[in-house]
Amino acid sequence: MDPDSNELVCTVAHELLAPSGETLKRTVHQNGSVCLGRNEFRDILLKVKLGNKEMKLPLNNVVVFRKFAKEGKATIKLGKQNVQFMLSNCPPNRIVSFLKTMAAKLECRKLEKSGLSERQKLLSERPREFQEISPVTMKDIETLQKTRTQAADKSAKSPAINGKRKRMYNGNDKENHPPKVMRQANTARLAASVSVTHSLNVEQRRVFQAVLSGQNIFFTGSAGTGKSFLLKRIIGSLPPEHTFATASTGVAACHIGGITLHSFAGIGSGKAPLAQCQQLAARTTVTQNWRKCKHLIIDEISMVDGDFFDKMEAVARTVRKTDEPFGGIQLILCGDFFQLPPVTASGDKRKFAFQSRAWRNCIHVNMELKDVKRQSDKKFIDILQNIRVGRCPESVQDCLVATSRHSIDRDGIMATRLCTHKEDVDQINSLHLNRLTGDSHTFNAMDSDPGMSDRISVLCPVKSRLELKEGAQVMLAKNLGVHRGLVNGARGVVVGFEPGTKGFPKVRFLCGITMTMRPERWSFKMSGGAIYLSRTQLPLKFAWAISIHKSQGMSLDCVEISLARVFECGQAYVALSRARNLEGLRIVDFSKTCVRADPDVSKFYQQMALSHSQQQNTLGPYMG
Repeated sequence: MDPDSNELVCTVAHELLAPSGETLKRTVHQNGSVCLGRNEFRDILLKVKLGNKEMKLPLNNVVVFRKFAKEGKATIKLGKQNVQFMLSNCPPNRIVSFLKTMAAKLECRKLEKSGLSERQKLLSERPREFQEISPVTMKDIETLQKTRTQAADKSAKSPAINGKRKRMYNGNDKENHPPKVMRQANTARLAASVSVTHSLNVEQRRVFQAVLSGQNIFFTGSAGTGKSFLLKRIIGSLPPEHTFATASTGVAACHIGGITLHSFAGIGSGKAPLAQCQQLAARTTVTQNWRKCKHLIIDEISMVDGDFFDKMEAVARTVRKTDEPFGGIQLILCGDFFQLPPVTASGDKRKFAFQSRAWRNCIHVNMELKDVKRQSDKKFIDILQNIRVGRCPESVQDCLVATSRHSIDRDGIMATRLCTHKEDVDQINSLHLNRLTGDSHTFNAMDSDPGMSDRISVLCPVKSRLELKEGAQVMLAKNLGVHRGLVNGARGVVVGFEPGTKGFPKVRFLCGITMTMRPERWSFKMSGGAIYLSRTQLPLKFAWAISIHKSQGMSLDCVEISLARVFECGQAYVALSRARNLEGLRIVDFSKTCVRADPDVSKFYQQMALSHSQQQNTLGPYMG
């Protein structure tokens, strides 16, 4: 599928309607497609392919129902032809882009000078033509903005009709032209949707193209290279009914709007013998998900045990009744093996996913993102790249030791302490909260199923009960305004509470913004998407301390790190790479002994780099 095409390949239900609106006939086509085009008179047409049948219908009196577009569903109703097309299982990003393109092109066409009459078109001898419309461009947006402005100015200057001037627009009058500020806002939103289409860099776009071409792929990169951003784009570009987004941990699954890998697999911990795992996967709900799945996404693959991955592959072949690797499912794996490894029992030998037989049989494309977005300081990026691969030359050691003298607390906002153990985090946060002398304000979450609160707590980044006082150090647990600096991990301090029964907290953030925090909603898919759970709670958590494990995916403004109790390879790198810059970092006990990379991981990445280099040399003469 070409990501630059406006064609939608999806399930299409074709309904013929009576003038009264009842459905006279309905046919469903699993592999239908729709796209936009122009005829020889520049009229906008909708081309619909349903098997061997093809229709080209002018978009007259079109009504679009797009409430569920983000779930890959929409309905296009053509009133003049008494027909409607119900689209489902569309990649969400593509259907949203398609509908915005259609709206923009129709408005541009409407604002153009009127062309030939219907009679002139019928008598015309022009050859029949259908030219596919490309997705909306910035040029279209500029044209749209210009024509809207001209139309609005013309309307404002028009003479009175029957002695009465046309009413000016007010907030409740939707039929007249909105004021200029609203027109600009609508245009800005449309422009933002276009920029998203082209927001991937060259590396990310190569990965994106490989995924859309159906290849089994593992893509990696150091912290801050945009792996999660790209993964969300990939998820939005695949059909939701056949795509399962999973991650090795509940926190990571929450970040991508997915479920845990263990929940999808349905084989428990995977420690049982293969025959028992196959019996567990034979349960109806588990089997349905395995058979429905065409694209399996696994984030934080570094924490997936190699034996578990092997058993999943065997189960996939058994449940789907095929000998194809992984049952014919497309695998899209993401993560950084230099970061947190699989959890193993004491004395057990660690086995990474890339060491499994399933990996060798299934994964044939490896790509690495190298363009770091989180940090902009080249010196700090170089330090992190050394730490990532287990190197700590004297210059790096001196620089990191010197951070112990950094004064990074400012404006009442203290540095967040990153800890290796969860017990230390709970103790530090409780100690600091109890030291505050102000009144305590408690905020309880509203869960969609209170009986599942414990399960929701595993997946949700915020607790079911949050106790705050004035002066409490907090951080955002959700992106509220990326361009304003209100991102997941943004640091702040509680400066007061609103009056009244709800008494929502006011938080002053390090970026300079003070705002009243109100509840936000997190939704979680359970049992492969058959069940949805949600939690509504303030998007805040304590920030005196946080575990290194829970910090994955965050960008912290000011962070203090204790590395004395580092017990895993990659743990020091994960902690250090949370910081945005050296100025906002303080390491209280740095020692080069805490910098470790697993030798098996180092060897894997060396082989991957060598393979990529050989491939580039082979393709060199043929690449422009």
